[in-house]
Amino acid sequence: MTTETTESDSFPRRYARTQRFTLGAPRAFTVAPDGARVAFLRSGSGTDRANSLWVMDLPEGAERTAADPGALLGGAFEELSAEERARRERSREGGAGIVGYATDTALELASFALSGRLFVAELRAGTARELRVPGPVIDPRPSPDGRHIAYVAQGALRVVGAEGEGDRVLAEPESTDGPGRVTYGLAEFVAAEEMDRSRGFWWAPDGRRLLVARVDDTPVRRWWIADPAHPEREPHDVAYPAAGTANADVRLFVVGLDGERTEVAWDRSRYPYLARVHWSAAGAPLVLVQARDQRSQLFLAVDPDTGATRMVHADEDPSWLELFPGVPCWSPSGQLVRIADEGGARVLTVGERPLTSAQLHIRAVLDVGDDDVLVSASAGPEAPAPEIGEVHVYRVNELGVERVSQGPGVHSAVRSGGVTVLVSAAPDTPGSRVQVLRDGKQAATVRSYAESPGLSPRVTLTQGGARRIPCAVLMPRDYHGDTPLPVLMDPYGGPHGQRVLAAHNAHLTSQWFADQGFAVVVADGRGTPGHSPAWEKAVRDELAAVVLQDQVDALQALAGEFPLDLGRVAVRGWSFGGYLAALAVLRRPDVFHAAVVGAPVTDLRLYDTHYQERYLGLPDEQPEVYRRNSLVDDAGLVDPAEPHRPMMIIHGLADDNVVVAHSLRLSSALLAAGRPHEVLPLSGVTHMTPQETVAENLLLLQLDFLRRALGDQGK
Repeated sequence: MTTETTESDSFPRRYARTQRFTLGAPRAFTVAPDGARVAFLRSGSGTDRANSLWVMDLPEGAERTAADPGALLGGAFEELSAEERARRERSREGGAGIVGYATDTALELASFALSGRLFVAELRAGTARELRVPGPVIDPRPSPDGRHIAYVAQGALRVVGAEGEGDRVLAEPESTDGPGRVTYGLAEFVAAEEMDRSRGFWWAPDGRRLLVARVDDTPVRRWWIADPAHPEREPHDVAYPAAGTANADVRLFVVGLDGERTEVAWDRSRYPYLARVHWSAAGAPLVLVQARDQRSQLFLAVDPDTGATRMVHADEDPSWLELFPGVPCWSPSGQLVRIADEGGARVLTVGERPLTSAQLHIRAVLDVGDDDVLVSASAGPEAPAPEIGEVHVYRVNELGVERVSQGPGVHSAVRSGGVTVLVSAAPDTPGSRVQVLRDGKQAATVRSYAESPGLSPRVTLTQGGARRIPCAVLMPRDYHGDTPLPVLMDPYGGPHGQRVLAAHNAHLTSQWFADQGFAVVVADGRGTPGHSPAWEKAVRDELAAVVLQDQVDALQALAGEFPLDLGRVAVRGWSFGGYLAALAVLRRPDVFHAAVVGAPVTDLRLYDTHYQERYLGLPDEQPEVYRRNSLVDDAGLVDPAEPHRPMMIIHGLADDNVVVAHSLRLSSALLAAGRPHEVLPLSGVTHMTPQETVAENLLLLQLDFLRRALGDQGK
C-alpha cells in the first residue's frame, strides 16, 4: 500500500503547513447594497497565514488589496491580547493578520483590529490607516452611516469618530468584589462557544444608539489552566460554567452616543440566555431569549426608548430548541423570519406561514430580500432523493422554492444589491469555487490561492443499516482487490458536526489513512445535523447509547458491500469524536479493537452548561443520566466491558474548552482498572492544533499506534 514519509512534500506536512489546505482561500464575503463591490479576506498564498482585506470591483471583476497587515504593522509581529486569543479559540480561528472585519451599510468603510490596534480602510479608495485609540482593541464595528467606530478595550465599550476624533467611553465595567469581571460589548463563554453568538454589541440602523450586552462572570466557577512544561509561569483562570453550575449574568442595554443608558427588560430569571439580537430598519430591535433548559424561548421586540419588550412569538419543544444562523430577523415588510421545527420538518417561516415543507431541511437564512428569502438547506425527510452530504442554496417565497446552486456539493452564499457570492465545494474538485452572480448569471470569479492537496479521495457516499445512516467509505487509491482490509472508523458522530459531506477536501485525512492500508468509514449517525429534527433529537438523555449503536450498525451493514475485515476495527476521533472513540472500545470491545482518543469529554459533568444540559438536563436532577452517558465518574470507569482494547489518549494541556482533566480522569480510571493505555500530552496546545509540527506529527503518531494495535497489516 501507499506509504508516506516526513519529507517536506508529504501529505501530513502539507496538510499542517496549509492549515488543512484552507490558507489562501477567499472567505468572509460582504456585498455592497448597490452591487458595485465585494469585500473579502484572503492570504497571499496557500502557506501564508496572514489574511489581507480585498475588494472586487464590479462589473469588471478586478481584485485589489484594501488593507495589507504586513504593510500596516511595518513588518512587526502581531501581539494578541488574552481576550483576542480567547475569541479566536472560540471561533476556531487559526489564521493571522486580518481575521475579521466589519463595514458600514454602504460598504464604503471597513474596520478591523490588528495586533490589538484599530484600523479603518476606505474600500473605494483602497487606502487604510490606523486610528490611535486605547487598546487592546477587540471587535471594532462602524456605525451604519460610517461616521463612528465602536469597539471594546479593557472590557469597556468605546466609540471614536471615523477620522479618529472624539474617542470616549460609552459603557465601562463597574468594580466587582471577588474574582469576577464585568465587560460591556463582549460575548460570554457559552454564547461564543455554543450559541454561535460571537458579538456583544449591535448598532441601531440610524447610527445614534447601540444595543450592548453587559456580562458579569462573578457567579461562574473559576478553573485554572496551567502549563506544566513551564512551571515558572502562573496559571491563568478561566470562568468556566460547567453543567449544573452558575452561568454569567447577562443583561442588555440601549446605549446612546451621549452615554445615556436604558436597560432592556425581560424575565431573565426564566429566560437567562441571550441567544440572538437583530436591529434593522425593518422593525424594532429583536431579541431571542432562551430558558436554561432550552425547551422554551421568546422572540421579543424592544422599545429602544424605554427598554420595554413585547412578545412577538414563543416556541416550545419537549427535547430542545435549536439556534440557527441568520434568524430571527424582520423581513422588509416587517414580518418575523424564523426557522422552526414543525410537523417533523425544519422549515422556513415568514410571519406565521411556513414557506417550505419536509422536502427541505433548512440550515440557515442567508439573506432576506423584498421578494424572497435566500436559505441554505439539505434534503429533508420527504425529499425524493437523499442527496447524501449535499447542502444547497435556495430562493424561497410564497410562490415556491428555486434552487440557486447547481451540481452535487456543499454550497453557501452571501447576497445584496442583486449580486450573490456563491461558494461551492464539489466532490471531485479540490477546495471551493467562488462565483459572483448578478441576477443569477456569473459575472466574475474570486481567485483562490489555496494549494492543491495532491490527492483525490476515493470516496463512496452511501447509506448504512435500517436507519439509512449517511456514510462515506474510502478505499486506498491503489487498491483493486477484494481482500478484506483493516477498518478505521473516522467519525465525529455527534451534534453540530457533520462529517459526511459531498466535498473533496472534507475527506483528505481519511483518504491519507486509507492509503496506508485501511478501509476508512465515516458515519453520521443520529445526533448529527442535516437530516431531520427527529434525527438530531434522538440523543436526548441517551447520547452514548444512540451514537455508539449507529456506528456499530453502519459498520456491520457496510461489511456486506465493501471488503471490511471486522476482526480488525479501529476508531479515531477528536472532541466529541474522541469521546465516541473511547466509548466504542470501552462499551463495545466485541466490535472495536483499538481507539485514538483525541481531546475527549469523559466526565460529562465537566462540560459547559448550554451544550451539556441541552442533551442531558441538570446533573443534580438526572445523576443517572450523566453517569451512564459518561466514560468515567467518581467511582472510575462507567460500565466497561471486556476485553480491554488498546487506547491512545491525546490532549492539549492548554485546552480551555475540553480541559485536560477529562483525559487525566480517564487515564487514572484505566490505570486503576489495570488497563494499559498510552497518553500523549501536548504542551501549549489548545482544543485546536494549528502548530505545523504538532499537526503533522499527530497524524504520523496515530498511524504508528494503529498499526501496532491492529498488527502491522497496513504497510
